Amino acid sequence: MRIVLLCLLLVMTRASWADVPAARVNGVEIGLMRLERYFAEYLNAQGRALTSIRNPNLYKRLRDQALNELIDKELLWQEAQRQGIAISNEQVAAHVGEVESAFGSPAIFEQRLAEAGFDRAQYTEYTRHEMAAQQVYARLSAVDAPSQADVEAFYDANKERLQGAQNQSDNPSVIREQGLVLARALLISQTQAQARQSVRQRLRESATVEVAD
Repeated sequence: MRIVLLCLLLVMTRASWADVPAARVNGVEIGLMRLERYFAEYLNAQGRALTSIRNPNLYKRLRDQALNELIDKELLWQEAQRQGIAISNEQVAAHVGEVESAFGSPAIFEQRLAEAGFDRAQYTEYTRHEMAAQQVYARLSAVDAPSQADVEAFYDANKERLQGAQNQSDNPSVIREQGLVLARALLISQTQAQARQSVRQRLRESATVEVAD
């Protein structure tokens, strides 16, 4: 009887989460249930298990990070809507089909969806939002390729670090050539990361974001 009562309490508690916002983004609610689902995904992507987190401060920090990611996703989805970005049913179906195929069987896929709190229709719409958000994110954070002069200047400023990461050679011209290749890749990566951060910051500054205590 005690187990039944505990299970009933858990169900009632989870049901009540659906009505409680963890945050509001321009008036759009991010519910606690959505946060809890995403938090599990967030931990899984980091190779962590929820049950392994014993430190309350660490738990709160990770959960706050997951919520911040959800807020950014919602802002990107809203921006995609403002820009009129539409993901076709065919594109969504193709992506969902790829995910389903990765599980090996429709039954396992449906089971995993249920465990994550989705049915197929909800997951399809979630996928549409994700694809639109990623498309607008890529558009807003696109950067121009660095010039050769920029690459050389970056290489000269980071020569020791770059040389330590490349294959060693006795030929100075080969060392520099390899270093310039690494410098270009690293410079592009850093520039793109800065552009993405700038996009998130700009969207935050122009939005009304309320986070529940």
